Amino acid sequence: MLSRRALAVVAGGSAAALLAVAAVLVAGRSSGGGPQGAGQDGAGQPSATAPLRDLAAARGIRIGTALAADHLTGTPAAVAAREFDAVTPENEMKWERVEPERGHYDWAAADAVVAFAQAHGMQVRGHNLVWHSQLPQWLTTGDFTAGELRALMLRHVTDEVTHFRGRVAAWDVVNEPFADDGTHRAGLWYRQLGVSYIADAFTAAHAADPAAKLWLNDYTIEGPGPKSEAMYALAKALKQQGVPIDGVGFQAHFALGRVPAGFRATMQRFADLGLDVAVTELDVRMPTPPDGDSLRQQAADYDAVLRACLGVTRCRGLTVWGFSDATSWVPGAFPGQGAATPYDAHYRPKPAYRAMAAALATRTG
Repeated sequence: MLSRRALAVVAGGSAAALLAVAAVLVAGRSSGGGPQGAGQDGAGQPSATAPLRDLAAARGIRIGTALAADHLTGTPAAVAAREFDAVTPENEMKWERVEPERGHYDWAAADAVVAFAQAHGMQVRGHNLVWHSQLPQWLTTGDFTAGELRALMLRHVTDEVTHFRGRVAAWDVVNEPFADDGTHRAGLWYRQLGVSYIADAFTAAHAADPAAKLWLNDYTIEGPGPKSEAMYALAKALKQQGVPIDGVGFQAHFALGRVPAGFRATMQRFADLGLDVAVTELDVRMPTPPDGDSLRQQAADYDAVLRACLGVTRCRGLTVWGFSDATSWVPGAFPGQGAATPYDAHYRPKPAYRAMAAALATRTG
């Protein structure tokens, strides 16, 4: 149980938020550690013991998780279906998975995630269409001219978006276009096609499914810096050129205690361009094993990110990049670190989960 001082940290110090966190923790203790189903307060609104998806819906946003095809049964599936109303396939829609051989598609895993989402009333965010990483070997080692490579990219974007037309609400069309110093990432696409590949990919995706929302997506753009400035300049230019872009996603892969103080202002700046914004891949990693202080700080970080989204009218939602430490990508990428998600490895809600529930329940933004 959190101390009174820790409650103040998690809730950001406001009296209303403090009471909401306390209510969530009491409910979690009495129900064996976490919310088990929806509840309502005296005004007929979802209470803090309701699933996150109900609390989020009452605030006008979606709450999502990345989900892999091999987590669609058992406890992972049950928790995901109960708590979230949006799904991002973790790897199942990436180029190397859906087109491992040139012109030969394997949609089985991606289709399974989409079918699960549809069965449980969850919106799907397609991830992703054009990225420098996780490309099939036939593409990265092929001896293609610039014209041939552009044609391959446009065909792939068209084929994938067409396959999921009407079933995927939004696409991360171009993922991680910038290096940390704000220069265009020198991957396959920029190296051979130049910056024009970005507008071309958006145009092709829009033609394949005009109803789908189309997004840029990147990390380390949540606060001031060269990469954030580069993304802002790109988004502004695409809008001015009439490219069919709808939003910018902030991945928000954070180290403990490193959420930028200006995250809300940064999102608002992009929203002022006439774009939607969203937190698309949130996790907060820490040295493992975690201790009580680390878990309290993590809860404060999740609270801060969610409140930043709630404070921006055009923030459409928040997605965690996997909801359980049992399946998180973090330990594999950051040796010695982990415990980055709102649920522990036994699918029990952590203080971070309860902080999110409290932030959604307090109606304070």
